[in-house]
Amino acid sequence: MICIPVNAASTEAALKKMERAYAMAGIVELRLDGMADPDLPRLLAAKAGKIIVTNRHREEGGSFEGPEDRRIALLMEAAALGADYVDVEARTEPSLRRALLDSIAGNGHAAEAILSCHLPVGTPGEEALADLLKSLMREGVPVIKLVPFAKRPEDNLRVLSLLPRARECGQRMIAFCMGEAGRISRVMAPLLGSFLTYASLEEGEETAPGQLAVGEMRWLLGLLGGGWADEER
Repeated sequence: MICIPVNAASTEAALKKMERAYAMAGIVELRLDGMADPDLPRLLAAKAGKIIVTNRHREEGGSFEGPEDRRIALLMEAAALGADYVDVEARTEPSLRRALLDSIAGNGHAAEAILSCHLPVGTPGEEALADLLKSLMREGVPVIKLVPFAKRPEDNLRVLSLLPRARECGQRMIAFCMGEAGRISRVMAPLLGSFLTYASLEEGEETAPGQLAVGEMRWLLGLLGGGWADEER
């Protein structure tokens, strides 16, 4: 599936972008970290497909500047209001991370956690990546996301090789590389079994380095995989 991130400064702006995004993809990522005082009931009520709610910390490439307990509280609220997925950063302080995971699993709604790990300074070696994958899988979370920064084209191969390992274990996984050198991995990831790949609403709306626009991504996936890009529209 292609997921379109929606990053906006206000609830009103986010609602407009969500409407456009759902016309082009079946799943949207709502980024709370760039939004002043998000109206979560309105935002979640406006979903026209699947929705991931993310509140990205600065250390993971986001822009949230408030206290950590407030960041986590917003994610708990999103899960209770009907988010399909909630992004839980692996770097979160363990007690807060566990409280958030327990809240997602036990709120009586269908929300699932995506345990995410972003490595913005580079791509570890093969053994270190394998160890990191095992560590993330031990959390027992439905979906894991591992996204390092590619400095060289060969970095993509090490990251993409994690996808068949996860699949053999029955683990849903999102894996690709950030950065200009990582652009090809964003296209190849879904063809190799990545649960999602991310594409911006349009050029200039990127939420991470190397992100392609959704029109470009759909064209490339259609070229490489036939009707794959239309399956979840």
